[in-house]
Amino acid sequence: MIGGRPQLDSLLRVTTSCASNGGLKYRRAWHTREGSRIMTIFQPIDRDLREGVADTLTVGIVGLGYVGLPTALAFFRSEIRVVGLDVSEERLRTIRVGQPDLLPSDHDRLRDARESDTFVLTSDPRDLASCDLVIVCVPTPIDEFEVPDLRALRGACESLVKIARPGQSIVLTSTSYVGSTRDLLVAPLEKRGFTPGQDIFVAFSPERIDPANTKFGQEDVPRVIGGTTPACTAKISGYLSLICGGMHEVSSIEAAEMTKLLENTFRAVNISLANEFAEAANVLGIDPIEVVQAAATKPFGFMPFYPGPGVGGHCIPCDPHYLLWQLRKVQMHPSVTTAAMQGISTRPARIVERAAEVLAARGKSISGAKVLLAGVAYKPDVADVRESPALRIIEGLVHRGADVAIYDTHVEGLELEGEYYITEREIPHPESYDLVLVACLHSTMDERVFTKAQLVLDATYQLPAAPNRLVP
Repeated sequence: MIGGRPQLDSLLRVTTSCASNGGLKYRRAWHTREGSRIMTIFQPIDRDLREGVADTLTVGIVGLGYVGLPTALAFFRSEIRVVGLDVSEERLRTIRVGQPDLLPSDHDRLRDARESDTFVLTSDPRDLASCDLVIVCVPTPIDEFEVPDLRALRGACESLVKIARPGQSIVLTSTSYVGSTRDLLVAPLEKRGFTPGQDIFVAFSPERIDPANTKFGQEDVPRVIGGTTPACTAKISGYLSLICGGMHEVSSIEAAEMTKLLENTFRAVNISLANEFAEAANVLGIDPIEVVQAAATKPFGFMPFYPGPGVGGHCIPCDPHYLLWQLRKVQMHPSVTTAAMQGISTRPARIVERAAEVLAARGKSISGAKVLLAGVAYKPDVADVRESPALRIIEGLVHRGADVAIYDTHVEGLELEGEYYITEREIPHPESYDLVLVACLHSTMDERVFTKAQLVLDATYQLPAAPNRLVP
């Protein structure tokens, strides 16, 4: 006691609780203090318990994209029967022939899964009725007006509500607005007569998969979970602990939904700031990467973010808009987040403008200039072009009259505004182009594309040794 008040340490404890819920044993996470920090201790499920669960559990995965397929393979690796659902027959065909864009370790798992009768692929939602746990991993993009596009999520939830059975567990992982799990799953299930926490179990646990990242596999990364009731949280937490680095339980599904929005809004704000600082450093004749790396030597109070051509994928350029869209309904306008998303939205146009500037400095108009766009994927070493800033850069260059070609060692081709671009995978004679604009650097790219170029605009800021290099 201090001054008649209990010390905070008395409210924190390190303990492990093992319980059983519906036949599944799980471990809980508690909190402790390390110096001045409050830390969470994650207790993974025991190996013998894991083996007991694997004998009876069937997991359904809705959506077999960049999140759903690795999730399905992680459960398969834990010797659990998996039913993978996707509405795209083309996607199912790609998986069946072993050609999806995956980490090498996941390709090994997929090879084994394709030969197993415990890994089932389907496009029929009725095949999920037998699953004990169903995980929704569908995309949640935004439309051209930066309004959430919930069609895939609504469709998936409607299908699951129709086939839900007593005792089943359903968890959403797709980023959405706060309250979406309650709106799209809990309320419809209650209308069907279910009681969450008793005869049906519902939770939200945002995915934390980073495509092409070999440093942080999902089996090592802890997950956040919030259930409709404590029983929902406990039961689904036990299931998910089979494939991740531990579970952090929050008080509600809304808290879990807001956690995901904070994670990606945090990244969006800091990337926007990094881009702004990079432009300021360029004006002042300073290398922005040197500055970021110097600041990163501070062991506290700073986290390095690096400038680039923009952001892509269905997380950073989309997720904060789910929060902004929801808050506009209550007449709230978060100025920092709004400004950050505006900066992210206009970044590709700024890259195009900078391309025009560096060409003009060489006495060349952007209209009619031959431009090689290097890297059209949204991040290195993936074939994913969703929301890639390179797409908007290409559109901007074409609208300014440039003759654009694409070099990418992962993306075979793409269609933009009715025109199909076939990407170059070999060295495309960079010296024949007026400008090589680098938007994404794959590890498989040939450095001669950049060293032999007449002029390089390095929007990745990662080619300091390239001759004739400029930055945005």
